[in-house]
Amino acid sequence: MTNTNTISNFNLREEIRDYWGKRAETFDSQPGHEIFSEDERQAWFRLFKKHLGAGDGRRVLDLASGTGVVSHLLDDLKFDVTGMDWAEPMLALAREKALVRQRSIRFLLGDAEQTMEPSEHYDALTCRHLVWTLVDPAAAFAEWHRILKPGGCLLVVDGDFVNPGPVARLISRLSCWFKQAGVPNLEWADDAAADMQSIHRSILSRVHFSKGARAEAVAALLKEAGFRKVSIDTDLKAIHRAQRPHLPFFKGWERTTQHRYAICAVKED
Repeated sequence: MTNTNTISNFNLREEIRDYWGKRAETFDSQPGHEIFSEDERQAWFRLFKKHLGAGDGRRVLDLASGTGVVSHLLDDLKFDVTGMDWAEPMLALAREKALVRQRSIRFLLGDAEQTMEPSEHYDALTCRHLVWTLVDPAAAFAEWHRILKPGGCLLVVDGDFVNPGPVARLISRLSCWFKQAGVPNLEWADDAAADMQSIHRSILSRVHFSKGARAEAVAALLKEAGFRKVSIDTDLKAIHRAQRPHLPFFKGWERTTQHRYAICAVKED
């Protein structure tokens, strides 16, 4: 008997694409996606330079590039940038930014898990807040390993957005208390409307990292895919500190306590 409740990976991936397509309209209004200060911009520059080195015209693929925020940062650092996203509404906004800024960044419609890009083509790969959405990270990491040149570097920026720590749980309780008390300007403010939050929760419950994308688990899968020199960097304080003034009070506080990280992984020469 066929189980009609079973959702295939293909359908889930389609849901993920459609969800981010719907989020495109408001994506750049949200701190943590778009950049709202020079302090944050400089903090991102330092992170990229620390792990990727100088651009010097080297070829980089920004996976799940969204509206092109990271792609433009990499272009500012003189990388030869290609952005790839599966949601056409995101790409439309990214291309518009490149046109306004008169930048020659290429933006391609493509699936980060199956890029269709040539083998050993890129000097570096980047992705921000992509890994937690992957349906099959082992296959995705093998694909990324394939398209990197020997000696090339992958930089993953992500986090565990499922498991709140003790401080985050306290913040949640305080937020609810203040909201019930009617204290102004301290309410918890979610990024998306209630219907989008419901879709987000449904997707999160079915992806590979449904229990949380912990850095150690991601690093282990990268090593299995053939990456070496895999290092975990949890020092993102400068970025979070710069974002905090632009976030609702409790969300800014909570962000600094989340398990967020950058992972640098190198393909052997």
